Amino acid sequence: MAAALALGRALRNVLIIDNGQPCNRQTPHSHNFLTQDGKSPNEIASLAKSQVTSYESVAWLDAMVTTVTKTANGFDVQLLSGEYYSARKLVLATGIRDIMPDIPGFTACWGISVLHCPYCHGYEVHNQKTGILANGDTGFELASLISNWTSELTVYTNGQSTLSEHQENKLQTHSINIVETEIERLEHQHGYIQQIVFSDGKKAAVTAMYARLPFVQPATILASLGIEVTIDGYIKVDVAQRTSIPGVYACGDNTTRMRTLANAVSMGTTTGLMVNKELIEEDF
Repeated sequence: MAAALALGRALRNVLIIDNGQPCNRQTPHSHNFLTQDGKSPNEIASLAKSQVTSYESVAWLDAMVTTVTKTANGFDVQLLSGEYYSARKLVLATGIRDIMPDIPGFTACWGISVLHCPYCHGYEVHNQKTGILANGDTGFELASLISNWTSELTVYTNGQSTLSEHQENKLQTHSINIVETEIERLEHQHGYIQQIVFSDGKKAAVTAMYARLPFVQPATILASLGIEVTIDGYIKVDVAQRTSIPGVYACGDNTTRMRTLANAVSMGTTTGLMVNKELIEEDF
C-alpha cells in the first residue's frame, strides 16, 4: 500500500491485488511504528487502504495471484479466478508464510504470545517468564537478544541441544537455563500462553515465547519469472528495491529479516518512488 500511495500520487495507474491473509492477522497490537504505536494491524491496514484508494488511479482487488508471465510489454498476471491483468511494472509485496512447528497450541499463540520480534512486542512482556523455542546458533542468538528484556529466560531446544559448549557456558553465566525435553503442547487461553507441557508430563509456566520460524515465498511466481533469492531465502533486491528481473520490484518481509511494519512501509515508499522514476526514464 505504501508503494501504491507513492505511485498514485505520481498519477500512475495502480492495481493492488490482495488475498486478505497478512502474516500479522492474529496480532492484537502493533508497536514501534511511530504515530501508530499500540494500534491493531487491522486498524492500521484499514486506514491505509482508505487513504490509498482515495486516489482515482489506484484500484483494489480482493483476489489471489496464481501465475505471472513476462511479456514484450511487461507482465501478465493471472488470478485464481482465471482473470488476467497486464502491467508494465510489477511490485511483489507478498510477505512470507511462516511454517509452524507440529506443536499443538503453537499456531493459536503465534503473533499473540509466541512472538518473532522483541522490538515489536518485547516491552509488553518485559521482566516476565519467557521461553526461547530454538536450538544451536539460532537459540544462542535469540537468547542473547531477548536477555535485554527479561532475566527470567529459558531456552527450550525441543530435543537434544546443538548448542556448543562455549554457548552453553555463556548462557549459564547469564543465568539462562536450557531445557532439552521435547515439547508436547502449549496450553493457552485465547492465544495467550500459560504453560509448556513436555513429553515427560512436566510443565513450565511462561508468559511469552520467542521463535524464529522457517518460511516460504510464493514459489510459483518466483520460479516462473526466474527471480533470484538470497542464501537465506529472501528475494534479492538492490538499493532501489529492484529484483534480478528487469521491471520487477520487491519490498517488505519477502526481502529482509527486519520484519516490522515501519520498515515495510519505508521499503514500500522507496519502491513506489523508484518504479515511477524508471517509468519516467523510459518515456521521457
